[in-house]
Amino acid sequence: MQKHYTGKQKAQIVLEMLKEEKTVTQISSEYGVHSSQIYKWRTQALEGLHTLFDNNKAEKAQQSDQERKLNELYSEIGRLFTQLVWLKKNLASTV
Repeated sequence: MQKHYTGKQKAQIVLEMLKEEKTVTQISSEYGVHSSQIYKWRTQALEGLHTLFDNNKAEKAQQSDQERKLNELYSEIGRLFTQLVWLKKNLASTV
């Protein structure tokens, strides 16, 4: 079974790696995460670090708008799926 880590847990593991107080092998063993995964998380963290300091409100607004649209689409999918199930059920009962 694959264990899932929260963003906070991943950040903690990456911070320990960046401190260089322990080897990656020690950290890997301590948290039960393969060392290659820790390196991937470090790369992700370093690539996204600049976004913490960006105050681009337009970008944040666009992301918020995309999330709103995504939620609307999921709602529509749910509504359509419910209708499809209802139609199949009623069609089967009329035949």
